[in-house]
Amino acid sequence: MHPVLAEIFGPDLIIVIIVVALVLFGGTQIPKLARSLGSAQSEFKKGLAEGQKAGDAAPAAEGGTPPANGTAPAPGAAPAPGTTPTPGTTPPTG
Repeated sequence: MHPVLAEIFGPDLIIVIIVVALVLFGGTQIPKLARSLGSAQSEFKKGLAEGQKAGDAAPAAEGGTPPANGTAPAPGAAPAPGTTPTPGTTPPTG
């Protein structure tokens, strides 16, 4: 932890925050508040995981990741045996 943050969030400030929370919410409401914060955190993590799954599935649905040069090969086109096609062009057919 950064020394300035350690100085700001020292034990004195933490005790003051706990006392203020007890005064504002009361002793019976603190467990309910902690439970709702925990469920909100788990829902947030679940949403992030679903978003990452959807983000990972999008390139696969589009046919994979594009080539590094930014041009996609023509569907069904393959380079002639023994030749190397120039990037950005399609190989001759026939």
